Amino acid sequence: MDWNQIEGKWTQLQGDIKKQWGALTDDDLAKIDGDRDKFVGKLQERYGKAQADIEDEIRLWMANSRLDEH
Repeated sequence: MDWNQIEGKWTQLQGDIKKQWGALTDDDLAKIDGDRDKFVGKLQERYGKAQADIEDEIRLWMANSRLDEH
């Protein structure tokens, strides 16, 4: 899966995203609207982690996600 797929299915993936990162609100997800930079920034803000750590988490989540289920 690549980010273009995630961006294209952002609305369908919001439930999965909230399961993974429960500190994100519906409002956060609406504002992010599939933008990777906004997503990384909001995760940094909510979790207080370094950008590299957030990027690693996103890569792992992407590797384990199955877009064909959505």
